[in-house]
Amino acid sequence: MHSTHRNAIGRVVAGYLSALVLGTGLLMTPAATVAPGGISLLSALFTATSSLSVTGLVVLDTGSDFTFFGQIVILALIQVGGLGVVLLTTLLALVVAGRAGFRLRQSVATETKSGTIGGIKSMVLRIVGLTLVVELAVASALFLRFLLHYDEAPARAVWDAVFHAISAFNNAGFALRSDSLMEFVTDPFICGPIAAAVIVGGLGYPVLIELLHRYRLPLTWSMTTRAVVVFAPVLLIGGTAFIAAIEWNSPGTLGPLDWWGKIQAAAFQSTITRTAGFNSVDIAQMHPVTWFGIEILMFIGGGPAGTAGGVKITTVLVIGAMAWTEVTGGRAVNLLGRRISRSVHRQATTVIILAMGLIVAVTMVIMLDAPELGFDRILFEVVSAFGTVGLSTGITADLPPLSQAAIILTMAAGRLGPVTVASALALRSRPVRYELPKERPLIG
Repeated sequence: MHSTHRNAIGRVVAGYLSALVLGTGLLMTPAATVAPGGISLLSALFTATSSLSVTGLVVLDTGSDFTFFGQIVILALIQVGGLGVVLLTTLLALVVAGRAGFRLRQSVATETKSGTIGGIKSMVLRIVGLTLVVELAVASALFLRFLLHYDEAPARAVWDAVFHAISAFNNAGFALRSDSLMEFVTDPFICGPIAAAVIVGGLGYPVLIELLHRYRLPLTWSMTTRAVVVFAPVLLIGGTAFIAAIEWNSPGTLGPLDWWGKIQAAAFQSTITRTAGFNSVDIAQMHPVTWFGIEILMFIGGGPAGTAGGVKITTVLVIGAMAWTEVTGGRAVNLLGRRISRSVHRQATTVIILAMGLIVAVTMVIMLDAPELGFDRILFEVVSAFGTVGLSTGITADLPPLSQAAIILTMAAGRLGPVTVASALALRSRPVRYELPKERPLIG
């Protein structure tokens, strides 16, 4: 890979690590926690990583264990992790476009829908503006509900609204209540705006910007936008139906609710599996089959270049298209009326294999370290960490130090891994100097 590419990716990683070190240090100060003397390095690092990777897994209660200052630090890390990583990946494209050859500049300009470096800078401004507008709109709706319906003091209502709006749009899932959003399970004026923010943030900025500018011209949308717009609702509706079907009569989850409450809660949890860790029902009481279905949704994640995690919708669709082509005997891999290049085949396959390899390895480590927690719960925790989701069956705080360290690495890899791996594969130059003789091994 060209040294320019390595430097650009290095800046993304260095910026992430710098913010992580600063956030960990601030959370270790006595001013950040209610208990005197501050918290341990491991707890601070876990919380900072979860915040910066916009995951939402916690070993301490955000609302009761952290002071207002500590909550501000967590919220700042969430904003940096959600918006900052997206801006850094845009900077990666800017650096490559400015220093690479003409063909690569042209390719980057096409991908970013911009013909000039100035255009990319204006796109950064649009990203920041869109983020602030959505967060303000969601916070306003939540503020009115907290103030008028729940009779919260104005200052408390403002903080509740702002914290949950930023946490939702950045797909973080941090909440200020110990039970997350369970007390609001049937309140559409709380769960609705939060779910909407999660969906919008999870679509990805390229999709959002293209929809804002070309919403009347769907035939001109890029493949990425069409793929996300078509298949994100499929995953949302499918997840809702799946959760409702399994949990409909479960006394620990949807059972006590009326039929509309069941549908609303199932839809909310299906939305949240797209990498935001709020929960309006008790995840620990769900059937293991439901956990497995949620794990699949968490692994897929949301749209590319957004606040969501996972391997991304487009990656899974490319893999699916490749399999369909082989099954049907097609000559080329096609998706939504376009042919997919062979380099994209390799990129998607590599991302999926590395992701699954990481999940398997970390699951094994935790099973060796804490076998009493059980395979189902451990796998759920690891997939949630990799997908930067934050949903948990309740074992996070019970993890031994080694297992917590493994989850920390998984959260960081889940946030930066797909971005850096995909960028490195897409931007590297690979001059072919020779080829080996072909041979076809037996498959299957």
